[in-house]
Amino acid sequence: KRQRSQTIVDLTTNYLGLKLANPLVASASPLSKDIEVARRLEDCGVAALVMYSLFEEKIEAEYQQMARFFEHQAIGHGEADSFHPVPNNIQTYQDQYLEQLQKLKSTLKIPVIASLNGTSLSGWVEYGKQLQQAGADALELNIYHIAANFRESSETVEQRYLNILQELKAVVSVPINMKLSSQFSSLIHFAKRLETVGASGVTLFNRFYQSDIDLETLQVVPKLELSTPSEALLRIRWAALLYGRTDLSIAVTGGFHETPDILKALLAGADVVQLCSVLLKHGAGHLTNILAEMTQWLIAHDYESISQLRGSVSQQNAIDPSAYERANYMQVLDNYSYASGVLR
Repeated sequence: KRQRSQTIVDLTTNYLGLKLANPLVASASPLSKDIEVARRLEDCGVAALVMYSLFEEKIEAEYQQMARFFEHQAIGHGEADSFHPVPNNIQTYQDQYLEQLQKLKSTLKIPVIASLNGTSLSGWVEYGKQLQQAGADALELNIYHIAANFRESSETVEQRYLNILQELKAVVSVPINMKLSSQFSSLIHFAKRLETVGASGVTLFNRFYQSDIDLETLQVVPKLELSTPSEALLRIRWAALLYGRTDLSIAVTGGFHETPDILKALLAGADVVQLCSVLLKHGAGHLTNILAEMTQWLIAHDYESISQLRGSVSQQNAIDPSAYERANYMQVLDNYSYASGVLR
């Protein structure tokens, strides 16, 4: 049998209309705040970079603070008019973000995707326009909405996403990716609606950071934990269910730490796998290990490209399509056995 070299294995993939060298994308994280770290990510093989998010809330909070200290200082006290002189060269949080985006674009050869987290419709539109003008190759909309209002229907929640997307599509030309949570009632139907309005892709799934209760102070405190590999299966399952039912690009994020899980996501139908926690834990150098292991696996299993691999174990192409739905649940329960020595 002819021995194939690694050089003929085609790792390229298409994502949001962008041709990437491989399916590994650095997701939104503090890593993109450092130009040298971003450069090392590129050198080690990451195919695209999603920037940390631009938050409308931070922009508005900063504006209000500046207005209070500089613009309103003389109200009722004319003699205080110059107490806090307004600086001519002050650099705002928004300025810093746009400047970092421009630096990343001028430094890196890989696509740079800007992440936007807005709170108002006008904010999504205005800041989205500015991100495109600063050079973003695509936008990832991080609509971080917790549906906690009992008067708000599921239709209202979905319509908020659609309205934001529709308004932004009217003023920007770069591809728009929607970062979704796993809490939508009918995810495939909603994805089709997003596609109709103009989305280029979806990311499965956003991780809502959880609130904890301090038992001593009884305060509700934020709790941040890095992802674990157990989270990957939810993303893999929905990538498999969505593949073939839409033309949207599919990204998965959350829980992808090892090469086997990345390969499973691609087999299920993902175009790319976004990595964050594994890079924070092990550094950019871990990318070279993943790419080498992916290539070795592809060769060992007679795959010549990622495109040949992608979606081959999606629900549409799986040997047992029902395994992705209720039948899988029944099988798991039927096959469960108690540990030795456990009292029944």
